[in-house]
Amino acid sequence: MADLGIKTGDKVLLVWTQPSAPAALKQFAEDVGAMVGADGKVSVENMERLSLSSHTSSTFDWVLSCLLADSSSIHSSETLAEIARLLKPGGKIILEEPVTGADAQSVRTAEKLMSALKLSGFMSVTEVSKAELSPEALSSLRAATGYQGNTLSRVRISASKPNFEVGSSSQLKLSFGKKTPKPAEKPALDPNTVKMWTLSANDMDDDDVDLLDSDALLDEDDLKKPDAASLKAPTCGEGAGKKKKACKNCTCGLAEELEEEGKGKQKTNMPKSACGSCYLGDAFRCASCPYLGMPAFKPGEKIMLDNTTLTDA
Repeated sequence: MADLGIKTGDKVLLVWTQPSAPAALKQFAEDVGAMVGADGKVSVENMERLSLSSHTSSTFDWVLSCLLADSSSIHSSETLAEIARLLKPGGKIILEEPVTGADAQSVRTAEKLMSALKLSGFMSVTEVSKAELSPEALSSLRAATGYQGNTLSRVRISASKPNFEVGSSSQLKLSFGKKTPKPAEKPALDPNTVKMWTLSANDMDDDDVDLLDSDALLDEDDLKKPDAASLKAPTCGEGAGKKKKACKNCTCGLAEELEEEGKGKQKTNMPKSACGSCYLGDAFRCASCPYLGMPAFKPGEKIMLDNTTLTDA
């Protein structure tokens, strides 16, 4: 017991399972209680009812599971997860479990037990010792699991909970992106070069500075308004036997001209009303009006009559 590392004031949880003798369990709890002293605490829970206990998270410094010589049980993933919840950050667990030398359906190897502890969130998983099973523990295990092999042994493993709470998070500083290179320093400019390209207010009155008027660069031909026909491409809208068509991205105005012509043709093709009141509604229509029974419409709007209406008319 002294080699476990339990100190005065620690809170310890003892997990037991059948067929542990009550006298042995009581003696074991008293020995642990003597190690933690009056400031410590020792709680005893059955493995099958561990998830039903009322202990809050991060309560115990130590969890000792199935350390009695006459008990043996398989620690399920749910049991290991519950133990991880009850342990304080940095708390330790010491457990004993029967293992086999070869893979079996009901009993696992020591390597798989250590892997299960790691998957449950424990770290620093270490095999402390290995010994033979007692006859009582062997018979209890065979009755519970149905395992009939002869390669069983009892292994003791220690592990610890990380120094953070279950479910806690922390921001990580990652540097996977490419580092932006520092811009190269600009070369120093020659003061004489800077002075050459600088025009100050004093230079405006200097007789040696020749300033050009932008209007003086334009002659009379440049000021004349260009003819629209001269802006058209030589082959724009022309072609023997071809329909008049504007160029792509037309800028000479032919596209707008053709669009206006198209709108004019659409207006001339619109049906004309004999009385001029068809669009107002049935109250203003003749008895033979083909628009009878149809809603009013805007003047010039083209109305499509279905075959049934035409047949009735």
